[in-house]
Amino acid sequence: MTTVGIVDYGTSNLLSVTRAFEHVGATVEPVSNAEQATKADRLVLPGVGAFGNCQSGLKGRDLWDSVDEFMRSGKPFLGICVGMQMMLDGSEEFGHYDGFGLIPGRVGAIPLSGTDGRPHKIPHIGWNRLSSPESGDNWKGTILDGVEPGASVYFVHSFTAQPQDDGHRLANTDYDGCRISAAIRRDNAYGCQFHCEKSGPVGLKIIENFLKL
Repeated sequence: MTTVGIVDYGTSNLLSVTRAFEHVGATVEPVSNAEQATKADRLVLPGVGAFGNCQSGLKGRDLWDSVDEFMRSGKPFLGICVGMQMMLDGSEEFGHYDGFGLIPGRVGAIPLSGTDGRPHKIPHIGWNRLSSPESGDNWKGTILDGVEPGASVYFVHSFTAQPQDDGHRLANTDYDGCRISAAIRRDNAYGCQFHCEKSGPVGLKIIENFLKL
């Protein structure tokens, strides 16, 4: 049975993430200190709320360096929502905050209007379709293996990751003409802007794929 460490930094939605992983057969262990993070075989960094709160929570529990080390180790890592955004250099959400810098780029606000100039709701909440980036490879062998382009997943966010290199984009979604990074990747480290634990059968498929890496 696969064991997964889920990082607990005081503000994340551990219960729903834990239930989703257990539903597909994983044994889940909460990770609340550096030693637990270092020993994990797979690590998940969930996220709810603002980028800065995630950063301060990780540093306050002395988890920052160990999560950073794990993310670069080649072992399977998954960041969810703000946990994905933390993989980039930093964010402009309510100030200027540094991320882990695994993937070059910044996190910026979703435009207040679509490309037609009409205002749209912020945060971006609800189901939206995944698409394969123009410059990307197919999804075979990744956490999206077996997921069909056009499949819908569940988003709740006001900011979006903006990788410098489109090659780090695994999937996008379209919000009134605005390109949103839906999933990113560098080696065995993945990020999902959407909440896979709330995305029904498609989300569970993505979690199962992560357990097979």
